[in-house]
Amino acid sequence: MKGPAGASPSEVIREGELEKRSDSLFQLWKKKAVVLSKDSLSLFSPEAGKARGGGGKELRFGSIQKVDCVERTGKYVYFTIVTTDRKEIDFRCPGESCWNASITMALIDFQNKRAIEDFKSRQEAAEHAAAATRDRRLARAP
Repeated sequence: MKGPAGASPSEVIREGELEKRSDSLFQLWKKKAVVLSKDSLSLFSPEAGKARGGGGKELRFGSIQKVDCVERTGKYVYFTIVTTDRKEIDFRCPGESCWNASITMALIDFQNKRAIEDFKSRQEAAEHAAAATRDRRLARAP
């Protein structure tokens, strides 16, 4: 996984900081350096800073179902990323940062592109099957 300075495989949309709720017993909020790209959200420890050569966690949009439970309280916006295997990952950010909106829009864009690709491939497969059926009929014709 490479950062934006290292010829990232996907275009970077935004970089910054989020807080992620830990999975530990106390569920503490931990700051994470984040990179949002067209196909993933990458999380790094704040100590990694701009180095980002590895060691981070990448949430690929293909494994994310939705951004859910957006709630504003005081100075924070709380939101949950739900994965396709139903895991919930809780985040918070300052209200004015709009990270939840940025992630949601990137996810929707990714899902729309994937839906168009799936439709086109199904359409091509149907056209291919129709052409094969037509060729078989012509081969049997007297």
